[in-house]
Amino acid sequence: MSLDPRTILARADLAAADLEGLVRANRFAPTFATQVIAPAAAIRATPNPSAEQVDQLLFGETFDRLEETNGFVWGQARRDGYVGFVEASALADEINTPTHWVSVPRTFAFAEPSIKALAFGPISLNALVTITEETETLALATGAGWIAKTHLSHIGDISADPAAVAETFLGAPYLWGGRTGLGLDCSGLVQQSLYAAGLACPRDADQQAWLGTPIEPDGLMRGDLVCWRGHIGMMLDETRLIHANAHHMAVAIEALAEAIARIAAKGGGEPTAMRRPGRYVANT
Repeated sequence: MSLDPRTILARADLAAADLEGLVRANRFAPTFATQVIAPAAAIRATPNPSAEQVDQLLFGETFDRLEETNGFVWGQARRDGYVGFVEASALADEINTPTHWVSVPRTFAFAEPSIKALAFGPISLNALVTITEETETLALATGAGWIAKTHLSHIGDISADPAAVAETFLGAPYLWGGRTGLGLDCSGLVQQSLYAAGLACPRDADQQAWLGTPIEPDGLMRGDLVCWRGHIGMMLDETRLIHANAHHMAVAIEALAEAIARIAAKGGGEPTAMRRPGRYVANT
């Protein structure tokens, strides 16, 4: 059985209880659900604030805790399955069932029902919130504050066009492991766009290269994915690609032919796959 350490909550000394019989570990223990209370929180490779950011959690997402040490929690993101270390201060034990999700690239939550009040955030697209009260224009999200109602959608309401979602990030800076409007990488952009369209999506480019069904280059259309070794982008039409990339250090649009030539010239090789994401499912 081949196990991907990015998505398997196991080490030689400790593993999640539900993996007993599947992996070897000195000890197995149950996980406990926690919820993100920061606008966003880094998932890091090691329990150190300067360690590599391998993923991010968004406000309201669930992180299953297995171990806490030195101010960091080791566990697994429930939404995309990524394993790593998160600062304990970004998590809370109380779980609020989300009623809405943030449906714009970023928004703020205000301490009072006034846009002049102290702001919390920014809170990113696909963050999950629990709304308990509303005014004509604002909605009260538990643990965050008052958010513009036009920036929220009900759980289950989805965007019909993931490529349109990707376009809202145009110009956002490139950030390794990021998936917010303040910075994101190539697979973060794809993941955020597909989440908003109600599609499940793994975190990394090589994992996303197995999404949906394969297609031929002459059949490319809006929303299709073009994959390279370690990189991925989304088509806006038959010829244009949007992707977060280290060449532009931002989310940028360029002709697919130009991207293919440039990446090949820098040693990145030719595209390894072209995929059409699968059916839409609920955004939870």
